[in-house]
Amino acid sequence: MPKPLVALVGRPNVGKSTLFNRIVGERVAIIEDVAGTTRDRLYASADWAGREFTLIDTGGLEITAGSDLGRRVREQAELAIGEADVVVFLVDARQGVTAEDAEIAAKLRQSRKPVLVAVNKADNEERRLDAVEFYKLGLGEVAPISALHGTGTGDLLDEVVARLPAAPAEAEVSGIGVAIVGRPNVGKSSLLNAILGEERAIVSEVPGTTRDVIDTVVEHRGQRVVLLDTAGIRRRGRVEMGVEKYSVIRALRAIDRADLAFLVLDAVEGITAQDTHLAGYVRDAHKGIGILVNKWDLIAPKTNRSVPEFTARVRDEFRFMPYAPILFTSARTGQGVGQIPDLALSIWESRNRRVPTAALNGLVQEAVDAHAPPTVRGRRLKLYYATQAGVNPPTFVFFVNDPSLLHFSYERYLENRLRQALDFEGTPLRLLFRPHAEGKRSA
Repeated sequence: MPKPLVALVGRPNVGKSTLFNRIVGERVAIIEDVAGTTRDRLYASADWAGREFTLIDTGGLEITAGSDLGRRVREQAELAIGEADVVVFLVDARQGVTAEDAEIAAKLRQSRKPVLVAVNKADNEERRLDAVEFYKLGLGEVAPISALHGTGTGDLLDEVVARLPAAPAEAEVSGIGVAIVGRPNVGKSSLLNAILGEERAIVSEVPGTTRDVIDTVVEHRGQRVVLLDTAGIRRRGRVEMGVEKYSVIRALRAIDRADLAFLVLDAVEGITAQDTHLAGYVRDAHKGIGILVNKWDLIAPKTNRSVPEFTARVRDEFRFMPYAPILFTSARTGQGVGQIPDLALSIWESRNRRVPTAALNGLVQEAVDAHAPPTVRGRRLKLYYATQAGVNPPTFVFFVNDPSLLHFSYERYLENRLRQALDFEGTPLRLLFRPHAEGKRSA
């Protein structure tokens, strides 16, 4: 089910990326004391008070941006506003209300979206009191915060969660849901057309021609595969040529609905930060993934690049998901296209693989015998038994004496042993560690 969307918007350098990192809990966005550092939207799953949502960090919303880059950043931020369920408008307590703040506020009022004004850099009592100045923007509630120190961010999130809509009743995907995701113009629609064998999605050299997600059903080897083409399938007459219509938010919603995603890379342009951001979202959503290196026909004849060389580059850039299979494709020549449905079914099978409890515990015992857990503060983790709690994704519960004794490296070791023995290609695994009554008695 797609999660609600919360967009962080505001002038450049008011602290959007710092607040983004504070909410997400890790340094995801690049922070630099230079206006305009964040030029692409970043996004991550977050939760507060039991509510999950997708957080979008936009580039600076510059009303009078003169450069083409500034215009594109502004358009992206405006798209985020249009798609978001709640908007957090970040302003600077040190600078007070600026003319640009007032113009942005006017646009936000026109959007009719729930808006919270977060007055950042309110690092002392005087600035917190001065935050009342921002009520003149006419957007309602004002929350003084310090994204850097965390002051007031909990209260802000309480207000955000209170404004999130109830989960919409969305039609379930009837079949294996496959989201085709990637940057604009990497060939998503062309690949879809090649898979279907007919021109069902509009193909254009203008990046981001379309942005709707429409389900396309194909039957393959007796299985119903539902392709969620995030490039969008739209009637030709409705496409506004020359206008950037690509919205990564639609891709995020498709990923949430899907069982697995195919991340399409452009072999000519190489791997970008946006590619790894999208892959990270797929991983965090615990979805299956396959990496499609498209336009390979434009590379092989003209350069000395080889498949092993490019594969090594992909593995290095996406080292956080070494389980992702890589397929080299060309929508133009048809190279590798026929293997895409087979790969989808293979990943689906991995996601639904069940391991008998006896076999699972035998594997765990072999792993412990080969490499015992390290000691932590003079105590050692003891694994009593394991069981598989679910599929799609495969979820394993380990009952131990004390979960706090688990080191992340040992969790990774156990996951690697499971993968080596059971071949969970294309899917993340969930490993949960729970205290066991025997462990409590012996503690």
